[in-house]
Amino acid sequence: QVQLVESGGGLVQAGGSLRLSCAASGSIFSINGMAWYRQTPGKQRELVARFTSGGSTNYADSVKGRFTISGDSAKNTVYLQMNSLKPGDTGIYYCNFRTYLYKAYDYWGQGTQVTVSS
Repeated sequence: QVQLVESGGGLVQAGGSLRLSCAASGSIFSINGMAWYRQTPGKQRELVARFTSGGSTNYADSVKGRFTISGDSAKNTVYLQMNSLKPGDTGIYYCNFRTYLYKAYDYWGQGTQVTVSS
């Protein structure tokens, strides 16, 4: 059974940095993309950063220039380097692996809390 295990969340002051990691505990085939989403109370879950098997990346406007997504699909691992953190970045961060073998299927991490104090 495949599970995505996240780590690296925590409490930091505004302006600080965190590095999130997410690794699959089992084999995942036909990975098409890796991404990070976040959920903030009172808001819908939003895409933070994503990259595809083709090597392209995209970021939410609110994190451009501050966050960097990277990973290794061969090792089923994705990272999110978060710099210059703001209180508005506070939320639960979920990693996502998307596969596509005849149809799309999403794997999700359990979520890791990121709290940025002012």
